[in-house]
Amino acid sequence: MKKAFVALAVLPIALAQTDAVRHADEPFPRSDKNSQIAHEQLLAKRNQGRIDVYFEGDSITRRWGATDYPQLLANWKGNFFGWNAADFGWGADRVENILWRIENGELDDVNPKVIVLLAGTNNVGNKVVPEGPDAAAADVTRGLAALLRVMEAKAPGAVIVLMGIFPRNDNMAVMSEIDRINANLSKMADGHKIRYMNVNDRLADADGKLFDGMMNSKDQLHPTVKGYQVWADALKLVLTELLGAPPGEDHSPPPTGDPSAR
Repeated sequence: MKKAFVALAVLPIALAQTDAVRHADEPFPRSDKNSQIAHEQLLAKRNQGRIDVYFEGDSITRRWGATDYPQLLANWKGNFFGWNAADFGWGADRVENILWRIENGELDDVNPKVIVLLAGTNNVGNKVVPEGPDAAAADVTRGLAALLRVMEAKAPGAVIVLMGIFPRNDNMAVMSEIDRINANLSKMADGHKIRYMNVNDRLADADGKLFDGMMNSKDQLHPTVKGYQVWADALKLVLTELLGAPPGEDHSPPPTGDPSAR
């Protein structure tokens, strides 16, 4: 991918939500108080400890390393201890929200060696949009391309592991959009600075139907420990290649959680 530096516009985080159509490549802040607090916590987290592996995304990423999901956090620590991994995901974020967070400080001066990015399922949602899967997939693709450009600009030394969006079975009809997005994402990888990873064939069958036990049975969207372990097994191969075997000590920042869960 050709690198491009973008102008970083600082917007007020309390910008009101509107009904206007927004696009995934247009940075947009979350206006709810809980998200504002979470953003401040993540800004502080980037300056705590050492971060060699920076995870970014929505709730699928967030829950894995979050204090309010202790079983998932234990799995996170069991897989990534020693690699100085830190979780910067935030629940319900769309690509444009993540883009805003990255443009507004959450990756500044972190200089990770690896960034793991999984985002876009909240843009897809659980309904087929009127414009059709091709147009919808193109919008999400543009947003993720913009996010990659900003990440490259802010962390030029990092290898970015770009994840394919996971299957979701709350409405099987949206799988065609997910498949289109993932096909587009695979073309962004250069095999060196941007690595595309897709573990969907270990989470679901060829039609996108989830294997038993991979996702939360209530929402058919968020991974169980079993699902996260599938992701971890794939990531650990890449992390070992890039960083070597994890040492016996870890200097990552303390994990954070949902401020409203206190």
